[in-house]
Amino acid sequence: MAIIVQKFGGTSVADAQKIRRAAKRVIKAVEDGFAVVVVASARGKQTDQLIADALELNPNPPKREIDQLLSTGEQQTVSLFAMALDAMGYDAISLTGSQIRIMTDSAHTKARIKSIDAKRIHKQLDKGRIVIVAGFQGIDENENITTLGRGGSDTTAVALAAALGAEECEIYTDVDGIYTADPRIFKNAAKMNQISYDEMLEMASFGAGVIYTRAVEFGKKYDIKIHVRSSSEETEGTIITHEVPQMEGVVVSGATVQKDMAKISLVGVDNVPGNAAKIFACLAKAKVVVDDIVQTEISTEKANLSFMIGISDLTAAKEAVEQIKDEVNCQDIFIREDIAEVSVIGVGMRTHYGVAEKMFGALAEAKVNIDSITTSEIRISCAVDKDQAEKALEAICVAFELDKPAQERTKHN
Repeated sequence: MAIIVQKFGGTSVADAQKIRRAAKRVIKAVEDGFAVVVVASARGKQTDQLIADALELNPNPPKREIDQLLSTGEQQTVSLFAMALDAMGYDAISLTGSQIRIMTDSAHTKARIKSIDAKRIHKQLDKGRIVIVAGFQGIDENENITTLGRGGSDTTAVALAAALGAEECEIYTDVDGIYTADPRIFKNAAKMNQISYDEMLEMASFGAGVIYTRAVEFGKKYDIKIHVRSSSEETEGTIITHEVPQMEGVVVSGATVQKDMAKISLVGVDNVPGNAAKIFACLAKAKVVVDDIVQTEISTEKANLSFMIGISDLTAAKEAVEQIKDEVNCQDIFIREDIAEVSVIGVGMRTHYGVAEKMFGALAEAKVNIDSITTSEIRISCAVDKDQAEKALEAICVAFELDKPAQERTKHN
């Protein structure tokens, strides 16, 4: 029997009514002939409340204890979900991450999955049961509970789909798919029927919060079709899948904005081999995730090095660069916290020219100043003032006609 994994986010299971509605989705899949594995998040704002409770008692709680605490949110949800299915006449069993041996490293609050033992799930599916797994959590080699960080339940779901050889992984959310831009900012954004793994990785990395990068990485690595769809509407959503030739006809598939950013510039670093490696080794040790890096040679002796980070990593990043400053003979450190990043993304950039010109022209017309520019094969990103971020996003969305479905914009004009 084909297996399908269904993941329900916190807003989709926020109360008893929504849990029953989600349970009906599961039952429909069972009636369609699938063996179903459900992954559920903590309900509503429960994780936020648990964090607030922790901080009230300890402003700097041990990360191991944070994981121990936060894992209880998902455990409650899966038990309630199983009870709802039982009341509807369906045999279900809830399991924690540790019970199905989701093995992770020991990086508390942002652990990474190393392996999953699918035997227990297969055994329960063979008995005709619906299996409901607590998302966002695992266990390390010392039997400590770990959590997977942002988007952890998405990651759990896609990783389980890979481990089980599932036909599809459905991600149910409070939106009905993935849009060309954030519809809360660009109100006319169009829903995409499909998007490639590479495009989705770039969009997720640069501000699209519908699904997180690690989940997409698992999907790409193990060829798992991911279907992002609405938990409240019976509509098709957006399929994340391998790139197909017709995707290249659309030059820009989407645009994103990241507001919670900071930029750190190291001015006048000794321009010698190995200094960049020392700087980023120090940041890695501090577990700071670096986004865009720009190095500029200002003389044969000196260079400037700048990079973008999430604002949540700023304190750790400051400490790291202060530690390494003297070793690389840095003259000054400049930090911007009033910065954002807007990006355009599309696999069609590989085969079409003029994207940069159109993007920069749109920003210039909107009187948005560009701080720095970085690119990849399928992305162009501009750092801009934070207070101009929404205006910048709207300008590039209009320029690339991101209010129209893909089939209507096979080429940018």
